[in-house]
Amino acid sequence: MISRLPLHAGAVPAAEGSGLAVTRVGVVIPAHDEEVLLPACLSALGAAAARAGVPVSVVVVLDACTDGTLEAVRGADPAPFDRLEHIACQTRRVGAARAAGSRHLIGAHDPAGLWLATTDADSTVPPDWIARQLAHVRRGARAVIGTVEVADWSQHPPQVEPRYRRLYRARDGHRHVHGANMSMAATAYLAAGGFPAVAAEEDVAMIERLTALREPVVWAADLPVTTSARLHGRAAGGFAGYLAQLASGS
Repeated sequence: MISRLPLHAGAVPAAEGSGLAVTRVGVVIPAHDEEVLLPACLSALGAAAARAGVPVSVVVVLDACTDGTLEAVRGADPAPFDRLEHIACQTRRVGAARAAGSRHLIGAHDPAGLWLATTDADSTVPPDWIARQLAHVRRGARAVIGTVEVADWSQHPPQVEPRYRRLYRARDGHRHVHGANMSMAATAYLAAGGFPAVAAEEDVAMIERLTALREPVVWAADLPVTTSARLHGRAAGGFAGYLAQLASGS
C-alpha cells in the first residue's frame, strides 16, 4: 500500500536514549496463495534474523490458501529463526490476517519485550532490516515505518515508473505507510487496539491509532523493502491497485 499520512500527523518524535528493552522480535507475514514468492521472502528474512542479535519468531498466516503456500513454509530453512510457524485463517482480509499473526505472537511471548514487525509474502527485506529497526528502538522509537522499492517494472507501461518516483518520498520523514515494512512495540500495538479486521488499509488505520496515542513514530528510509510490482495484487486497494492507477493516469 502507498497510502500517506499528512506531514502534520500527530506522532511525537523519538526521545534519544529512551529505548525499549527488546528481548525478541516477532514477524507476521500474511499470505494468500503465495507459493511462488514466499520462499524468497523467507530466505531474505532469515538473513535479517541472523543479524538481529535477539531471537526472531516468524508466523506465516495462511489466509484461504488453495495452492502450495503451506509447503513453501515447510520447505524454508528454519535455522536462522528461533521459531518459524504457520497458522491458518479463512478471512481473505489482510488486516484480519495481520491481526491473527500478531495475536499469536503476543500470546506466545511476553509483550513487554516483544517487537512486532510485519512484511508481505511478495516482498524481500534487506539483511539489516531488523537490526536497523532495533537501532531506532534504542533511540526511543515505539514504531518504525519504512519505505518500499520496486526492482522490476517490466510488467508495467513505461510511464508508471517515472510517475511513481515523482510522487514517492523515499527519505526520512516520508509519511508513506506500507504493511510490507512496519514495526512497533507489542505494548504500543496492544494500547492501540491492534490491526482492524479490514480488507485494505489496515496498516494506515494502525498508524493513525498510534499517532492518536502520541507514540513516538520514526518514518525511516534506511531499511527499504523490495516489493512486487505484479499486476494483480492480493488485497483490494493495495500496491498493485495503486500502480494500476498510475498506469491509467489517475
